[in-house]
Amino acid sequence: MATPPWFNDRKAAQVAAFFAKQEGDHIAVLKLMKLIYLGDREHMGSFGYPILSDRLVSMPHGPVNSITLNLIDGNIQSNSWDQLISDRAEYSVGLQRDVGDADLDELSDAEISSLQAVWKKFGKMDKWTIRDWTHANCPEWEDPNGGATDIPYERVFKFLGHADAGDLARNLDLDAKIERAFASLRS
Repeated sequence: MATPPWFNDRKAAQVAAFFAKQEGDHIAVLKLMKLIYLGDREHMGSFGYPILSDRLVSMPHGPVNSITLNLIDGNIQSNSWDQLISDRAEYSVGLQRDVGDADLDELSDAEISSLQAVWKKFGKMDKWTIRDWTHANCPEWEDPNGGATDIPYERVFKFLGHADAGDLARNLDLDAKIERAFASLRS
C-alpha cells in the first residue's frame, strides 16, 4: 500500500525522528504513537491546527494517528519514512542515522516547539504510564472494545476548550479537500 497522496509522510517521519532522538535513538512504538498524538493535540490546542493531517482513531491502547501507525507497522511503503526510521523490530523503532535540525525541515518552529513541550511533559514516562495518561486525560478517546473508531477533529477541539471547534474542524476538512485535489493533479 502507498502513502495517501495528500499525506506528508516525510513530515510524519520527521516527527517520529524527533521523538526517537529524544529517547536515545530507539523508542517503543506505543510510547511513540502516544507522543505523536499528543504532539498533534498540543499543536491543535495552541494553534488550532494539527502538525500532521492524519486520521485520528481510538484504539484499545488510546488515541492514535492511524496513517503514521501504518507507516510504523510497514503497512504503507514510504522512502521518506525509510530514510529516517528503521523497520519495526518487535515493539520498537529507531533512527536509521543521526538526525540533526536540518533533517527536520518539514517542521516549523511552532511545530517543533509543540513537540518539545510534549517531550518535556511526557518524555520521562514509560509507554504504559503515557498510555494510561491518554486514557484518563484525552476525553475524545473512547474505548473501541478491541477495534478502532474515528476521532473527529471537532471532538478534539471541543475537549481542548475551543469555542469554535466546529469552524476549526471545517477549516481542516476544507484544507484536506484542497490538498486531495492538488494531489490528484500531481498523480
